[in-house]
Amino acid sequence: MLIVDVTRTRSGSRFFTVPVVTLIALTFLLGLSEFIVVGVMQPIASDMRVSLAAIGSLVSAFALVYAPMTPIGAAVSAKFNRFHALMAMTGIFLAGNVLCAFALNYPMLLVGRIVIATVSGPLVAVPMTFAPDLVGASDRPRFMSWIFSGISIAAVFGVPIGTFIAQQFGWRWSFHLINLLTVIVIISMLHCLPRASYTTGATRFLPQFRLFTDVRVWYGMLAVVFGAAATYSFYTYLSPILTEEIGVPERYLSLALTAIGLAALWSNLYSGKLAARGTGSQPIIGLIPLYLLQAVCLAVLPFASMIPALGAVDLLALACLMYLQNSPSQVLHTAIAAERFPSSMTLASSMNAMAFNIGITLGSAISGLAMTHLGLRWFGLFGAVLALGSVGVLMLLKRAESRGVAC
Repeated sequence: MLIVDVTRTRSGSRFFTVPVVTLIALTFLLGLSEFIVVGVMQPIASDMRVSLAAIGSLVSAFALVYAPMTPIGAAVSAKFNRFHALMAMTGIFLAGNVLCAFALNYPMLLVGRIVIATVSGPLVAVPMTFAPDLVGASDRPRFMSWIFSGISIAAVFGVPIGTFIAQQFGWRWSFHLINLLTVIVIISMLHCLPRASYTTGATRFLPQFRLFTDVRVWYGMLAVVFGAAATYSFYTYLSPILTEEIGVPERYLSLALTAIGLAALWSNLYSGKLAARGTGSQPIIGLIPLYLLQAVCLAVLPFASMIPALGAVDLLALACLMYLQNSPSQVLHTAIAAERFPSSMTLASSMNAMAFNIGITLGSAISGLAMTHLGLRWFGLFGAVLALGSVGVLMLLKRAESRGVAC
C-alpha cells in the first residue's frame, strides 16, 4: 500500500498520501505544543502563582533553546537513518510534553518546555528531507508549504481547542491532548514512512556548516529573523491584546483565535505559491513589498483600543502576512545547498525554522520589555521597525545577487 501511495504521489496524481498527511500531523503537533502557551497563559499563571510576564518568558525560553538546537540537531541527524532519527526525536518530544502535563511547579514546566525545544527544530527539518521519497519535483514547494502549514493548522484549530479545553477542564488537559495525538502519530509513522529515506554515515558533522560561508544564507536568515520578530512583538501576548485592547469578551476568545489562525493558515499555504515564483533568491526578494505592508499594519496597531474594529481587521491582516516568508526562505537555502554544499541539505532545511525562532526570541523579549514599561498598546511600533529591518536585509541580498556575490 505504501509503494502504491508513494508512486502515485511522485507521478503527480495524488498528493495527500498517508505518509504526507502523517508528516503534516507531526508538524501540527509541534506547532500546537509550541504555541499552546499563548492561549493558556492566564490559567497557567493563576495555577502556578506567577506573573503573566513569567509565563510569557516560557515562549522566549523555548525559542532561545530551539534556535541553536535546530542546526545542531539537523546536522547530527544527517549522520543517521532519517527514519530512526525522526522516531527518536518524536519520543523525546512526547517525553517533554508529558513533563509539562504533570508539572508540579514553574521550574518543572520550564524544563519540560526546554526538552521539547531541543528537538522541535530538527523535527521540522527532517520531514523536509523526505520530499524526494514522497512527492514529485513539481510538488516539492507545495510539500514544503504544507509541512510548515501543520504549524499554522495548530494555530487555527489546535490553540483555540486547547484554550477551550483549558477553560473547561484545566490547562493540563491541553497537554494531555497533545500527548494522545503524538502517540497516534508515532504509530502512523511506524506503519507508513519509508525506512530507506536516509543519508549515510559518511556525512561529516563540521563540514556541513560550510553552508554559513555563503553570505546569501545570512541575508536570508536575517530577513526571517526580523520578520518573525516583528510578528512576535505582538503575537506573544495575542490573547491579552484581544481581550484588553480590542475588547473581545473572554467567552469569544477561542473564536477570535480561530479567525486569526485561519488567516495564518492562508498565509502559510500562499507561501508555497510565492515560493514557486522563480528560483533561488527570487521568491524571497519578492517579499519586500509585503514586509513594507507588515510595517504599516504594525504601525497602525497602537490605535486598536481607540477603534476596536480597525484593530480586529489589522490583526487579521498581520496574520495573513505572518508566514509568507517560510517557503521562499526554504527555497533560497536549499538552492544554495544544492548548488554549492550538497552534503548540507538537511542543515539547509533547518535554516528557516532556526531563524524564525531566533526572531520569536527577539520579538517576545522586546514585547516583554514593552509590556513591563509601556503596556500592550505600544507593541506595534517596535514591530514596525523590525519589519523594516527585513526590507533592508533583502535589499542587501538583491544587491549581492546582482554582483554575483556568494561568499
